[in-house]
Amino acid sequence: MSDQIKFIVDNLNKEPFRKNYNLITFDSLEPMQLLQVLNDVLAEIDPKQVVDIREEMPEQTAKRMLSLLGILKYKPPGNAADMSTFRQGLVIGSKPVIYPVLHWLLQRTSELKKRAYLARFLIKLEVPSEFLQDETVADTNKQYEDLMEAFKTLHKECEQLKTSGFSTAEIRRDISAMEEEKDQLIKRVERLKKRVEAVQNHQRMLKIARQLRVEKEREEFLAQQKQEQKNQLFHAVQRLQRIQNQLKSMRHAAADATPESLMKRLEEEIKFNSYMVTEKFPKELENKKKELHFLQKVVSEPAMGHSDLLELESKINEINTQINQLIEKKMMRNEPIEGKLSLYRQQASIISRKKEAKAEELQEAKEKLANLEREVSVKTSQTREFDGTEVLKGDEFKRYVSKLRSKSTVFKKKHQIIAEFKAEFGLLQRTEELLKQRHENIQHQLQTIEEKRGISGYSYTQEELERVSALKSEVDEMKGRTLDDMSEMVKKLNSLVSEKKSALAPIIKELRQLRQKCQELTQECDEKKSQYDSCAAGLESNRSKLEQEVRGLREECLQEESRYHYINCMIKNLEVQLRRATDEMKAYVSSDQQEKRKAIREQYTKNIAEQENLGKKLREKQKAVRESHGPNMKQAKMWHDFEQLMECKKQCFLKQQTQTSIGQPGEPEDWRTLQKKEHSFLRTGT
Repeated sequence: MSDQIKFIVDNLNKEPFRKNYNLITFDSLEPMQLLQVLNDVLAEIDPKQVVDIREEMPEQTAKRMLSLLGILKYKPPGNAADMSTFRQGLVIGSKPVIYPVLHWLLQRTSELKKRAYLARFLIKLEVPSEFLQDETVADTNKQYEDLMEAFKTLHKECEQLKTSGFSTAEIRRDISAMEEEKDQLIKRVERLKKRVEAVQNHQRMLKIARQLRVEKEREEFLAQQKQEQKNQLFHAVQRLQRIQNQLKSMRHAAADATPESLMKRLEEEIKFNSYMVTEKFPKELENKKKELHFLQKVVSEPAMGHSDLLELESKINEINTQINQLIEKKMMRNEPIEGKLSLYRQQASIISRKKEAKAEELQEAKEKLANLEREVSVKTSQTREFDGTEVLKGDEFKRYVSKLRSKSTVFKKKHQIIAEFKAEFGLLQRTEELLKQRHENIQHQLQTIEEKRGISGYSYTQEELERVSALKSEVDEMKGRTLDDMSEMVKKLNSLVSEKKSALAPIIKELRQLRQKCQELTQECDEKKSQYDSCAAGLESNRSKLEQEVRGLREECLQEESRYHYINCMIKNLEVQLRRATDEMKAYVSSDQQEKRKAIREQYTKNIAEQENLGKKLREKQKAVRESHGPNMKQAKMWHDFEQLMECKKQCFLKQQTQTSIGQPGEPEDWRTLQKKEHSFLRTGT
């Protein structure tokens, strides 16, 4: 609670409230001021709530706040029975009611603002059916609903744009960059056009290039469509395999099964499910509800100090001692019937615990089996996506191993051939190096001979002329072949397009059949799903009815059990009182004096006589004290005066001693007067 108040005070001191509270001032607020603080927080969420509650009736204030809290989907702590106390606490401004509301509102202010804003437009006005018979009212209501749906879509689009991360500045920058790129592309296209215009038949080439681009785009589109159809086919095959596996498992389960075994299995499943529904789940639900109620009770109570804890510990110890005493009494009675019943109860509790443990083990085993089946399906799908093949099983795996062994022998042979080629390649490489070295030596000798004859560079010039002439002939051949290549390219493209069309025709035909099959399977799946949903809804309704009946019977059983214990305790008390009354009558009527003395009446009469004697003595003592009170007080006063006189005498004596030690004569007059007072006191005292 203290953390809750601290959070509320911190948030109220911030913007936009700025209340300047501390923990003491906030906790000392009056109920009306606390309601005004709650109203200010609600007004921050919904501006329509700006009201001075002093000018408003308490019922109107509570109704207005409750309606807004209902729109904001606030759930008060506790169950539905606590709603009346919540409303009453909201009317009177109770702190245990207002504090949780403030804490909840201040935790999610921005979210609640949005919810309150949407509630203004999305809370539907319920029009009675008799008014909707009018065409004008019906049309207006339809327009109203259409506008509400349009508002929903627009609000979703607005939220998506807000959360998309795009800002106007970024969009403007992107637009300017795209315009610059557009200008650059226009200039580049113009330059390319100028360069192409100088080439012969450029229009025809451009047309062919355009057709080529269109065909490439079409090829990409067809490839993409083919990939999508492959994916759809793969998913359809997966679904078909899954359904076939389910059918196979069901057939395998039903192959060796007789009607009696099927009925027995169904009965076992029904028993298990009924046990889970009627016994296990209600117990767990009841335990969770009790735990939740206990935790809510602990949370709603104020913080406990050390003294409260000590008090609780003492109460717990007292209750434990009482329980031990009752157990000892029960053991002392040692009734045989109770002993047999306790034995049967222990056996029943042991059996119920074993039953619960086995049910939990069965549930865990089912969950584990389902998880393993899901993992197997995931692994198989991953292997299919990885290489497009299924997981091999049995004979297929053996065939795959034999095939792999034959391939490994072929691989070893090929590897040996590659090693021979590598050795031959090394030998040829070494021969090439020797020939290059020999060629360099010959070139060096040729250069020395040319220098001696005066024609240095002759061989190099001759090689360059031969190379240039070869390049020129190659360029001329390329120019001649360019047009032939382009025409051949167009022919190849046309042939490729026709081949692709012919290759895709059977695939498209197969795809149509698969689509039809997929539609049939989806229709069958939808029918099975609708049947399953209807069956599940029926079972859920039956389960809820059974839960209600069980809950009512349990409450009735608890009431009857508490009533039985109460009546049993009353009977025991009456028996004890009756026994004491009979014992008293026996002792009172008995002729034996010892028995009479044991009677409660005799004991009470004796106690009364003793108390009367004691009172008489006390009254006599009181009378003697009253008579001697005056003289005793006078004597006490005289003794007090005597004490003062002796103190004064002591002071005078000490003073005289000090004067004699100094050498001054004393004061005999004071001493004489003191002696006279003493004599008079002694005379009056005696």
